[in-house]
Amino acid sequence: MRKLVACIACRNQGTRLYGKPLQNLDIERRISVIEYMIASIKTYQPVSAIILGISEGVDNIVFVDVANRNGIDYIIGSEEDVLQRLISCCTKANGTDIFRVTSESPFTYFEALDEAWKDHVETDRDLTALDNLPDGSGFEIIKLEAYQRSWDLGEAKHRSELCSLYIREHKEDFSIGYIDIPAEIKRMDIRLTIDYPEDLILCRAVFQKFKHLSPRIPVNQIIKFVDDNPKLKELVSPFVEEGLKTMYI
Repeated sequence: MRKLVACIACRNQGTRLYGKPLQNLDIERRISVIEYMIASIKTYQPVSAIILGISEGVDNIVFVDVANRNGIDYIIGSEEDVLQRLISCCTKANGTDIFRVTSESPFTYFEALDEAWKDHVETDRDLTALDNLPDGSGFEIIKLEAYQRSWDLGEAKHRSELCSLYIREHKEDFSIGYIDIPAEIKRMDIRLTIDYPEDLILCRAVFQKFKHLSPRIPVNQIIKFVDDNPKLKELVSPFVEEGLKTMYI
């Protein structure tokens, strides 16, 4: 029986914006990025468990409190070896497959998950990817064994935050599938991840607009909102190209 586990690598260090996962989407109600994500993922039917892969270091102990407060489990591991942290998360929950999203990207295109998981299991893929949509809205489903093989065969760069790099560099050795999405969602000119203070401004504006839909804010509505507010889009436009370089690894 296959078991999908949401494995979220967490750390606070960051030169451009410190503590990105703990930044508040809603300042008044103190709803952080990571806690919004946890609430959202709890509604995803295919996901059986959520595990935080917390980086070592005193700066990151706060994520233990986040896990306890939200009734989920966690592991603590190497800051550099992110891949091993994700493997350990899945293993702790007795999972067979990893649902991978990044801890600074709150607005996942969750509508595609049911189909993605069904296809992933039926075709017995190593990696099922949701690509070509706003930066931060995609996700990957990876067979645990494929990540273990990546760790064994890869180098240090493959064990970093670029967790799927080895698989994507060695496509001939893995079974990879891609989920098709509606044309209106294929908007790589829009950025919905938080790496800079400007990103946080945009994501807070999105949350304020759609908080009545929390924790399942549809990406198609976010896209329309950003299109209708060009100043918000312009705010993060300098970072779009840079983000696309690592979007699929």
